Amino acid sequence: MTQAASTASLKVIQICSVAPLQEPTISTLVPTSLPLTFFDLLWIRFPPVQCLFFYHSPHQTSSFLHSLLPSLKHSFSLTLQHFLPLSGTLTWPSHSPKPIINYLPGDTVSFIVAESDQNFDHLCSHLCEASQRHHLAPQLANSHDKASLLAVQVTVFPNSGFCIGVTTHHAIFDGKSASMFVKAWAYIFSNLQNPTTPTPSLTPTPSLPQHLTPIFDRSLIRDPSGFAELYADQWMNHNGSNNRSLKVVQESLTATPSDGLKGLFEFTPSQIQKLKQYGNSKAKVNVHLSTFSVTCAYVLACLVKANQVKEENVLYIFPVDCRTRLDPPIPATYFGNCVKVKYVVALTKELVGKDGFIYALERIVEALKRVKEEEVLNGAEKWVSLIHDPGEGTITATAGSPLYEFYSIDFGWGRPKKVDLVSTDKARTFSISESRDMSGGIEIGLMLPKSEMEDFTSLFLQGFDSL
Repeated sequence: MTQAASTASLKVIQICSVAPLQEPTISTLVPTSLPLTFFDLLWIRFPPVQCLFFYHSPHQTSSFLHSLLPSLKHSFSLTLQHFLPLSGTLTWPSHSPKPIINYLPGDTVSFIVAESDQNFDHLCSHLCEASQRHHLAPQLANSHDKASLLAVQVTVFPNSGFCIGVTTHHAIFDGKSASMFVKAWAYIFSNLQNPTTPTPSLTPTPSLPQHLTPIFDRSLIRDPSGFAELYADQWMNHNGSNNRSLKVVQESLTATPSDGLKGLFEFTPSQIQKLKQYGNSKAKVNVHLSTFSVTCAYVLACLVKANQVKEENVLYIFPVDCRTRLDPPIPATYFGNCVKVKYVVALTKELVGKDGFIYALERIVEALKRVKEEEVLNGAEKWVSLIHDPGEGTITATAGSPLYEFYSIDFGWGRPKKVDLVSTDKARTFSISESRDMSGGIEIGLMLPKSEMEDFTSLFLQGFDSL
């Protein structure tokens, strides 16, 4: 299907529907419907996660459409048969106490192909206008009655490269699962017999290695306390009674400022080591300082100063992967949500002080210590209510993890030039990942108005000189 309309500098070339290419040997092993665990139910009305993968590949649009695109679609279809539920929808039937994910034969995933005349190298740089990237990520169909789970958009930048935008529904994907799916797609694409020929090979689907083979078994998530029923009931009674709506909760979003800039900031291994040494010499902690704790504490202190926060408290939120923390632990390849969030309450006046980094570090280390010491489901009965009302103060959160290894996702053209978690732009959140050069460093992504971005950049760069 060809569409002549364009958005800004984006011209939509095709709007396709890609179905799983099913083979009996695989299809019988993959479930077609999934119940939601309490970990999934935490996120049923959260905004979708949108991630952009930029790859250098200097093709003309016509060359890309006739060579690489057919193989991208074909491998995507092959990948979906390993992940059948992703082609289905999230619904909340009137007879069901909880929402359910259901796949029916004929269900498909939206796959958009577009062309952009924007400057590819500028979009891949460490700083660019936030609004210039939003149209590179597709939207999920979402209504009160049902929601799609996955959408893809491939945007070609003639003679420069292309961008793969992946949008996922949080009710079935956490970051680890989303990373696994895109890695599986890249693996299958790169293992087709002739991945760059106009007519994709119709050979049997390449089997996935163990670390990319999803486990959908929901019985692994034990729920003796009935948290799933509790969460479903709390969502159903949020903003009304018997409210089975699956619409995204809009109050969790903020508008992107017209002068918003998205910046990527890198911590080199030597800078991380410097932060750890300074933290060990100043902080009142008696634990091994992790890379996560020092980088997030440094960003938090710089961010609060750049934001010129007026509220008394800052509420900092970070995710915790629970797969290894459950009793018994569940496999790393469990596909679904298995994360909780940890809250850190900090005083603004301390964060903006001379030792703001040390204060932030002590608060984060204390929270991480509690994560290790307390039962993993401690306080779980309040998790949904905390999402609705986390407390007073300015909210800042972290999304992502260096362990997802997004920069390792290679379809055959090399590692991404840039990975951009664009959904954080409207969620008062900064992303964290491994650095793009795979050197052992850390990359932070965040969106700020121009003046705040200038202040943050200055604070970020100059702060290392005072350590």
